[in-house]
Amino acid sequence: MVIGVLKEHAPETRVSLVPEVVAAFVKMNVKVLVEHGAGVTAFYTDQSYKDAGAEITDASQIRSSADVVLAMQATNIGGALKPGAVLMGIFQPLFNPGLMQQWADKGYSVFSMDTIPRTTRAQSMDVLSSQANIAGYKAVLLAAMQYCRYFPMFMTAAGSIPPAKVLILGAGVAGLQAIATAKRLGAVVEVFDTRPAVKEEVMSLGAKFVEVEGAADASKAGGYAVEQNEDFQRRQREKIHEHARKSDIIITTAQIPGRKAPILITKAMIEDMRPGSVIIDLASVTGGNTDLTENDKTIMHHGVAIIGNSALAATAPADASKVYSKNVLNFAKLIIDKEGGLKLNFEDDIVKGTCITHDGKVVNERVNALIPVNS
Repeated sequence: MVIGVLKEHAPETRVSLVPEVVAAFVKMNVKVLVEHGAGVTAFYTDQSYKDAGAEITDASQIRSSADVVLAMQATNIGGALKPGAVLMGIFQPLFNPGLMQQWADKGYSVFSMDTIPRTTRAQSMDVLSSQANIAGYKAVLLAAMQYCRYFPMFMTAAGSIPPAKVLILGAGVAGLQAIATAKRLGAVVEVFDTRPAVKEEVMSLGAKFVEVEGAADASKAGGYAVEQNEDFQRRQREKIHEHARKSDIIITTAQIPGRKAPILITKAMIEDMRPGSVIIDLASVTGGNTDLTENDKTIMHHGVAIIGNSALAATAPADASKVYSKNVLNFAKLIIDKEGGLKLNFEDDIVKGTCITHDGKVVNERVNALIPVNS
């Protein structure tokens, strides 16, 4: 079997495989082709890939000969691939159903790594978690750089400076890492989440958990937010407003698969915040958690900076690529036999749950439901 690694286009800086994972594939009797310069923006040289056993080539050869083609983003796949090729990457199929249908029509088998079932067995393959961990860390550092005051408390001869007050909305992987990072920097941290089950974990990191009674059960949502009823949303807005007006930094992380991100911070809340405060919105690519968020932009409103950035993991491309590569390797072991051949075992719930298209059809039910009947 041949695996091909394509070079990503800017602004993407990550690469699908790092050299040490290439070496692991080579030991599994898999041939690895890597496009010239594929790892440069993640600080992995062509020579390091050669040393790991890969062959450095061009994109056209990869597209024409690779059985499995790896690319972080759907837009980086490019031209026609080998008939029956397998595609793997972070393709956001619920937001790109038309493209998934096109790939199905071409006979490609598509595995979108962002749809891996969030089960215990799949944890080592969970790209959303591995990347969100980095994003949560980077969100706090970005906030600290943008914030006009100190994070920690300082006692000086000229007087004392109080610690920054950080409010984190969502205690998933990104939120938990943001808590830990903000605490290490000396901030006072409060956390809101609709899932009471995360309270103990939040408190174990030294943060205060903000509760609103009556949330819909999110235990089967795979770590995501779920839609709440109108009464809960009203009480949630009131509680968040109460804490937002006292916060210096707000980090929002709430997303719902296939839906626009829920609005948690309104324009009125922002106008109640102290000038110089900062909001980092990690859900900006799906609309954002504030009324004013714009993806990949910083908006200033009443002296508050609202930074929309859903790609913070790519600002640490070396480690982001390393952990993503390990996710890919662990998943690939489910579809590679002992001789290094491709074996798509759809009896495996992880393989089945991650597959979007196969045998000329869109096989993921949620994606299929988004495709017009006449397409």
